Amino acid sequence: MAKPQTEYVCNECGAKSRQYFGKCSGCGSWNSLVEQVVAVTVSPKASSRSRSPHGLNPAQPRVSLRLDDIVDYPQSRIASGYPELDRVLGGGIVPGSLVLIGGDPGIGKSTLLLQVAQQLSQRHSVLYACAEESGQQVKMRWQRLAPPIAQPQPSVMPDSGGPRGELTAGQLYLLPEIEVETIVAELESLRPQLAIIDSIQAIYYTALNSAPGSVAQVRECTATLMRVAKRLEIALMLVGHVTKEGAIAGPKVLEHLVDTVLYFEGDRFASHRLLRSVKNRFGATHELGVFEMRDRGLVEVDNPSALFLGSRDESTPGTAVIVACEGTRPLVVELQALVSPTSYSSPRRSATGLEYNRLLQILAVLEKRVGFPLSKFDAYVASAGGLNVAEPAADLGVAVAIAASFRDRSVQRDTVLIGEVGLGGQVRSVSQMELRLREAAKLGFRQAIVPKGQELHNLGLTVIGVSKVVDAIATVLSGPETTQERPQ
Repeated sequence: MAKPQTEYVCNECGAKSRQYFGKCSGCGSWNSLVEQVVAVTVSPKASSRSRSPHGLNPAQPRVSLRLDDIVDYPQSRIASGYPELDRVLGGGIVPGSLVLIGGDPGIGKSTLLLQVAQQLSQRHSVLYACAEESGQQVKMRWQRLAPPIAQPQPSVMPDSGGPRGELTAGQLYLLPEIEVETIVAELESLRPQLAIIDSIQAIYYTALNSAPGSVAQVRECTATLMRVAKRLEIALMLVGHVTKEGAIAGPKVLEHLVDTVLYFEGDRFASHRLLRSVKNRFGATHELGVFEMRDRGLVEVDNPSALFLGSRDESTPGTAVIVACEGTRPLVVELQALVSPTSYSSPRRSATGLEYNRLLQILAVLEKRVGFPLSKFDAYVASAGGLNVAEPAADLGVAVAIAASFRDRSVQRDTVLIGEVGLGGQVRSVSQMELRLREAAKLGFRQAIVPKGQELHNLGLTVIGVSKVVDAIATVLSGPETTQERPQ
């Protein structure tokens, strides 16, 4: 078999060259040539016979099918063994789908996929292709993470100290390999229900001369694996590296080729990990799964709101509770604000877990529409638990928390705030209001401040509608104002 030919294509202007040059001869840009495999095309000879003696043949499809002619058969999803992961994927793993999981080094990507492989290997065949570790290293990690599979012991009492089960790998197959051709051959021979590639930047296509992890290698390897996965109905999960900016390393076409893109996030000072979907062809995007990292791997968090909700035993000035929605999951989050007199000509603003520009906008609204002289005060706002809250529905909670800290008053402990704050000081409506209110009522909150016109009743809590942010501040702040030093 002849070796496939390659060419170099400029990413800027599309100029092609048989040889690599540091500078493109077409547009003059530097380091823009990327190696690609030349596709062999055969011109159809039948094109000359496409005309009949009396003119063109009648229009008819050659190989395409009408949508009604496609056979519709039910396709059951594969349960991963972790409901949090199934939720993010839209209900489970779809056979023949490509899932890309990215995240910072050491965040737990390989840990999660190895635990999923262990769970699925008890019912299905699983291939784990490790390009960054040896087989012995993966087995050592598997022995630490995999729970023992309890074997039935009818003659042994549960508390008698008898056998507790043995560690079994089931149908989990390990392939330490970096050549994509070898991995494809193993996929065609084994035909597992699930295949894991760890990682896509570490494998390479031998027909290309570039190093593993380059733009051409990542694109060709992903395309090759995609064709095999679609043809054999193999669910494929790829581990992807990220750049220092937090984006998936490699070409953007990598995220276009796969069906689902997941990001594994987490604070290195905290034990919880967030699995977030940013693209999903088989479910809702921006879904969120919450895990906790422990000594034996990742454990699902049954009540994620408890992570992001501080102690409600006593009222603290400058705190407010909101209900944020990540996809279809409502999360009750506590926001904390601290407003103190500044010692400099330019006051400091700090936002942790919130958008910085959004904080500046809310501070400007409070100063212009409510009358708080916040230009003479430093303002610090943070979300409890380190969750990044980016949706506008948190605006009302941020505004009330800042106002409560400025006036040194406490928000009622059983109150949640939901709403977007406009530049005119109005409280605007948000989506999924019923879902948010039900989550707040389930956690014991008795009062909700929402935009006027979105009052929903018979949900187990009192709902109060407000049209202005000043009305919300006057409604929720209670208690005597304590002495607070003001700058002269």
